[in-house]
Amino acid sequence: MTSSRLADFVKAYDVRGLVGEQLDASVVHAIGSAFAQVIVAPEGANGVVIGHDMRCSSPEFARAFADGVATHGLEVTLIGLCSTDGLYYASGALDRPGAMFTASHNPATYNGIKLCRAGARPVSVETGLAEVRDLAQWMLDRADVHDLGEAADPGRIVERDLLLDYAAFLRGLVDLSGSRPLSVVVDAGNGMGGHTVPAVLGGGAGLPDLPLKILPLYFELDGTFPNHEANPLEPENLVDLQRAVVEQGADLGLAFDGDADRCFVVDELGAPVPPSAITALVAGREIARKVAGGQQASDVAVVHNLISSRAVPEIITESGARPVRTRVGHSYIKAQMAEHGAVFGGEHSAHYYFQDFWYADTGMLAAMHVLAALGEQDVPLSQLVAGYTRYVASGEINSRVDDVAAATDSVRSWAMGPGGVVEDHLDGLTLTHDDDPMWWLNLRASNTEPLLRLNVEAADAATMEHVRDSALDLIRTAS
Repeated sequence: MTSSRLADFVKAYDVRGLVGEQLDASVVHAIGSAFAQVIVAPEGANGVVIGHDMRCSSPEFARAFADGVATHGLEVTLIGLCSTDGLYYASGALDRPGAMFTASHNPATYNGIKLCRAGARPVSVETGLAEVRDLAQWMLDRADVHDLGEAADPGRIVERDLLLDYAAFLRGLVDLSGSRPLSVVVDAGNGMGGHTVPAVLGGGAGLPDLPLKILPLYFELDGTFPNHEANPLEPENLVDLQRAVVEQGADLGLAFDGDADRCFVVDELGAPVPPSAITALVAGREIARKVAGGQQASDVAVVHNLISSRAVPEIITESGARPVRTRVGHSYIKAQMAEHGAVFGGEHSAHYYFQDFWYADTGMLAAMHVLAALGEQDVPLSQLVAGYTRYVASGEINSRVDDVAAATDSVRSWAMGPGGVVEDHLDGLTLTHDDDPMWWLNLRASNTEPLLRLNVEAADAATMEHVRDSALDLIRTAS
């Protein structure tokens, strides 16, 4: 048994720790038992669904978690290898709380757990994860204490393959059968995209072939990530995909992260398409679908986080729909989507959320929308997305600082000096200059590290660089 404290690696939205040092089977068993008592039993659910990624420790951890849950007389359905959105599908379709064993894009030495309530509703520190952590820690600290609330008869543990059901469900949401033929390079990064892409976009699950030629990169499932980190947010991890798209003359490229819940897009020229542009594109399609179904555009809401491009709320508004601005983080996105009945939600980090997917995020469904939009017309992807990219963004820049408040105050004082700048505090500090030239910046402190995160967007490159560099000078001086 490890001697680490769960508070060290139970994060705001999930569990993410070093295998052997922080996470082992005994720790996972305790978390499973606590999950059953804190989340599952109070909801009256009669079972839990569990999936896992391709990391070496994932099957063992999934079984240990299942044993912890079953101790309380609850049935457990093990669905085996799946993407995180595959687990969300199972939680929604079976109406059961779920656990996904993955550390997403983290290095091979890590593993973790993403938990959800029935219907793929999120579990965070604010909505039950803290209680799960504390109860599991209490049990681990008392080696002579058995699981609280043990049932006389353990629940059944059954295995079920839902890959075909998952693939068929997604195909039912976006019909690609009438698309023009497209050539698509897909970089799975040795992660779960190598399992799900053949099933959803190919014939791997027994579904009819689509007019897509899939050119695979790193589809072999390998939790050691021998080719590159499975984190497409970092530009160096897109290089192989960009090169392959150009060399193969493909129509586009798709890159998935380790647990395949995020998808990044590269156009036919090898240029990355900003996630905000994908958010705007998919939002337009989902709004149009609702309007075609008889709903008033003004009644349709789309959620975006506050560091998405300004183009996102502009395009949503131009379509007649209602943009909803929210904090960064999937729990905030999902909560706002549920509150407003939003049809879609997007984040700068390439997480995309759908009303028809239990308000959960699925990179695969977003990719299918991009394929459908491209397949419906003859223009190349670069031309298709040009209208969704209106401004110049810095991307997120992290600076290590000793005094976050002082650095933030310095930037605020500089920006507010000339006047015409509006501030808000929805998430960190956002400063907006609407006069010509338009620009905005956001500063957010990390919850776990002494980091200050800067995002800047402006009407032109020169303005963006001026605001970015001025803010960074002040931040780094304060540090």
